[in-house]
Amino acid sequence: MNQGPQGMEHVEVQRVQAPGRASSARSGSTTAQSAVAVEHLTKRFGDRVAFEDVSFRVGYGEVFGFLGPNGAGKTTTVRTLGTLLAPTSGAATVAGIQLRPENGPAIRSRISIMPESPGLYLRLTVAENLECFARLYCLADRRERIERALRAVNLTERANDLCRSLSKGLRQRAALARALLNDPAVLFLDEPTSGLDPVATREVHELIAALKDRGVTIFLTTHRLEEAERLCDRVAILNTTMRLVGRPDELRARLFKSSLEVRLRAELTDPDAVFAGVPGIESWEAQPPSSYLLTVPDPDASAPEVARALVHAGADICSLTESRHSLEDVYLELVDEDVEAKRP
Repeated sequence: MNQGPQGMEHVEVQRVQAPGRASSARSGSTTAQSAVAVEHLTKRFGDRVAFEDVSFRVGYGEVFGFLGPNGAGKTTTVRTLGTLLAPTSGAATVAGIQLRPENGPAIRSRISIMPESPGLYLRLTVAENLECFARLYCLADRRERIERALRAVNLTERANDLCRSLSKGLRQRAALARALLNDPAVLFLDEPTSGLDPVATREVHELIAALKDRGVTIFLTTHRLEEAERLCDRVAILNTTMRLVGRPDELRARLFKSSLEVRLRAELTDPDAVFAGVPGIESWEAQPPSSYLLTVPDPDASAPEVARALVHAGADICSLTESRHSLEDVYLELVDEDVEAKRP
């Protein structure tokens, strides 16, 4: 699904600023204007809960990562926000428009969804694919829109190539161009780099960064945690219910204590005696053969004290660094079950 046909009659639209302006809301903004605002949203299929009591907000111009295991409800959430499914309960606003059945055409005219599979007509050229979808959705100024979309994804020179002749990475670019035809306020990307090689993945990442710079709000569903950490201003971790929402560094700080990792040339004879005299060390853990993990409230303040104590004890320091938890550590701390396998 890219967007729906035009149709703005009898819809309730909140006043919001269009994306791409200099004053667009940035990450972490407390403004009430949100590209997506979800309040206690729930979707059930009979007795099965797809997702339950989900709440979050996405600011204009933000790259928002949506993470979770298979079966956690991510795709169903996107399909619900994209008006393909009706929620069981709760409320949402998408691109400034309230999520109601009668508002579906208006919401679809302001968003685009790029699914994991490009879904292009392989016997048509890139330009013919874009022309087909632009006509299908009754877009005005089709030629200008197509040229602009091709430029945005660096495919102008391949416009007349058959899609079947393109690599998977170029097909992803063509699908992204299709999703940009209607100048969406919110762009939903579902696993945009799935199956791509490292070079094609980097190119898609660069395109996402460029779209963000243009003010496009991007709702990114991905299983690649390093991708989310690199691209996203904030992330949400869903496991049927919402586990946590925030910037990756905030989530690390909320779940894990700060620590220093010390690697020595040889094991300490009496580490208790060495570390007990260093102010700020809350606890320590040996990591054989000759490394130690020290829990400290302030790594920058504690590092010099630790180094002095180790030198005084005659230890040879190979490295002394702050131990940084990844987004993967956060994810695994919060998601410890296979939701999909447990479902009937």
